[in-house]
Amino acid sequence: MTSTTLFRVPPSDDVVANVAERVAALRPRPREQRWASLSACVLDAVWSIGARYDGVVAPLVRRVLEDGATGSLVTSDVPQEDVYPLDRFMDRFPDEEALLAVARNRQRTSTRSGITKAQAVLGYIRVLLEHGVCDLADANRALGTAPLLASIENGMRRVRGEGRYGIRRGYFWMLCGDDGRIKPDRMVLRWLAPLGVRDPEVAQQLLIDVAAFLSQNGASPVTPWEVDHAIWSAARAGATS
Repeated sequence: MTSTTLFRVPPSDDVVANVAERVAALRPRPREQRWASLSACVLDAVWSIGARYDGVVAPLVRRVLEDGATGSLVTSDVPQEDVYPLDRFMDRFPDEEALLAVARNRQRTSTRSGITKAQAVLGYIRVLLEHGVCDLADANRALGTAPLLASIENGMRRVRGEGRYGIRRGYFWMLCGDDGRIKPDRMVLRWLAPLGVRDPEVAQQLLIDVAAFLSQNGASPVTPWEVDHAIWSAARAGATS
């Protein structure tokens, strides 16, 4: 039994090396495309928890935003301009019913006493706007400003549906461009399960360590985001470790 079969026990060097070898076989690559709108990042982060990405999440983001966007919602490079900033989103969707009418999806953040994901989206956006974050450039400035980031995250934690491990919140910042985070969701945990890794906190630290392992000894740098996405893509295709 490896140490990672136990909750909250950090992975050993042998486990890191073993997982790194398997991740390397997946050929992790840098981002090939990303959202060009902070509004899209919020919608994606909230709706993707417990939902099929290609069948539900991506079509929903486009359905909600395409009509009002000033350009393509997806870009292959760092966006130079936010095509749908949050103030425009709130002008068009000032309340839950307005958003639900276009989203046409009443999923909740949990099956027990959860709020609608539309409510959670509006909750995130209000927190961001209260902190002066309106577009992707603002979000990336917040990522580099520790006190501001901490205050935003405290507000986000109070939006129902946060979950024990803050996966939704971490994924939001990944979508904004933070390559140093891991989203230990059910896809990633499914891939790691045969290796005895089932706890999200252990998985998160393990994959950060794997990225560092793959980047050592003069190798091309591999980010935690690249490790996470390679595993997620493999798991979505039905592969296991």
